[in-house]
Amino acid sequence: MLSSYLQKKLTTPTSNRFNPQLLFWFSLSLTFAAIYSILGLQDAFNGQYIVQDDARQHVFWMQRFIDPELFPDDLITNYFQSVAPVGYTTAYRVAAILGINPFLFNKLLPPIICAIAIAYCFGICMEILPVPAAAFIGSALLNQSLWMKDDLISATPRAFVYPLFLAFLYYLLRRSLLGCLAALVLVGLFYPQYIFIAAGLLILRLVQWQHRRVRLSPNRQDYLLCILGLLLSAALLCFYALTPSDFDPVLSVAQAQALPEFSVKGRSYFFRDNPWEFFLLGERSGLLHVGLVRPATLTLGVLLPILCQFATQFPLVRQISPHIRLLSQIIIVSVGMFAAAHALLFKLHLPSRYTEHTSRIVLAIAAGIVLTVILDAAFHLGNRAGSKNIFKYWAGTQLLAIASTILIAAALVFYPCFVDNFPLTKYKVGHFPALYQFLQAQPKDSLIASLAEEANNLPTFAQRPILVGREYAIPYHWGYYRQFRERTIELIQAQYSPDLERVRNFIQQFGIDLWLLEESSLTPEYLAKQEWLQPYQPAIREAQQNLAQGIIPALSGVVEDCSVFQNEGFIVLKTTCIL
Repeated sequence: MLSSYLQKKLTTPTSNRFNPQLLFWFSLSLTFAAIYSILGLQDAFNGQYIVQDDARQHVFWMQRFIDPELFPDDLITNYFQSVAPVGYTTAYRVAAILGINPFLFNKLLPPIICAIAIAYCFGICMEILPVPAAAFIGSALLNQSLWMKDDLISATPRAFVYPLFLAFLYYLLRRSLLGCLAALVLVGLFYPQYIFIAAGLLILRLVQWQHRRVRLSPNRQDYLLCILGLLLSAALLCFYALTPSDFDPVLSVAQAQALPEFSVKGRSYFFRDNPWEFFLLGERSGLLHVGLVRPATLTLGVLLPILCQFATQFPLVRQISPHIRLLSQIIIVSVGMFAAAHALLFKLHLPSRYTEHTSRIVLAIAAGIVLTVILDAAFHLGNRAGSKNIFKYWAGTQLLAIASTILIAAALVFYPCFVDNFPLTKYKVGHFPALYQFLQAQPKDSLIASLAEEANNLPTFAQRPILVGREYAIPYHWGYYRQFRERTIELIQAQYSPDLERVRNFIQQFGIDLWLLEESSLTPEYLAKQEWLQPYQPAIREAQQNLAQGIIPALSGVVEDCSVFQNEGFIVLKTTCIL
């Protein structure tokens, strides 16, 4: 019968780890990862001036690896270099030593990260339910989820959490002492927040729930792994805690609540009036923000505990190994760290970081098992009907089994076709090559002042430092953001001041060499469109009032004499001329 054949090929557990069936599904998993990666690479290499959105923060400073004279003593550059994890920095430094430009390396990394993550996800699925098709479905769902957000494509520290944390989980299930400890160290070096998740899992594995009673693990290796893992975790955390920073302290809750940057219109919107939205749906503060359920098929993962209660109707659940408890342990530890991050707000960074990655992993694996269990139940129904020799009933159940197979296959293969912007890459295109080339010709220590949105691209495409820019307005370390905020307010006041002497004092105070304006920069309409500037009150409000009253900024009187570049709506002023 067809249902028996499909059941044998799709939902029958296998004990042989290297049979043709397993190799086929594993290869198919990597094939889908390669296809999605190729789509991402097409966006990455679609022009000369293209950069991933977050790479403008986390990679631009690495151009120092190629040319140490770039960005000398620059506040923004020094800050983002200081917060980069050691392993992440080392990976890019090694690539630079080998002659690979950091931005090129940033574009080449995602396919490699994706392949490693999918391979380990496949292995974890096989440890929990030894059905290759289920492992393929779980890894395919995770694959789609990774390409529906810009974590993976950014090749920033959070991209590495997937291959490294999945490797840790895999070796944990396999009880591989060296593999588990090596993965733990790499997690700490690339994404330090997840040291807490890994350490929590090592502790939780010592406790087991059997026959409605809590018991300690009888396996000595679990205790050895836990002790060594906790020692390594403590060493890594001490390394980060004891490393001095010029940008401490971390922002306090009281400071954050007083800053408009954390309000609804701020760059780092965090606080919400509705507590349900704050603790459940907030992008930075919420336990279950919307990004977790992409693709929507991940939500099927919540059905797994329910299906496990109906082993008669869904017989494949009997083949699920005790390793399944790892999924619940991950959720318990993640929620615990989520609560701790709220209790120690900003000292452990953002609360949602402890649940969004782990939840995506757990839901993908669980959803893959759920779909396989349901498909297997349909096959069993068809087989039982055939034994009754009731033709109509048999035909209907056979049709159900075939339809279920086709539906699940179609959902996996074609779901991304109905998702806008898949894969989500968030690559930013530089549209003003003449401006970048002009600025590149200036001395390397030339500091540029500008309120224009295009200033965000200048450290990347022109390799020149800027005074401020929306992309770099990250407010979590007060030692950095206090200076950044002061700079921004001073720049707004100077750019729209009618007093030329105040403009000159500003130039001398910060050592400005070039001033980038847009043709409409000195108009009320321009300021109204700059949403990122609205938190910088009262400077922005005073500037708007002055312009509305017809008070002319002093800069407008020096544009004609001091302009050294005019093209495509941009004007660059030489500050020595203004002085």
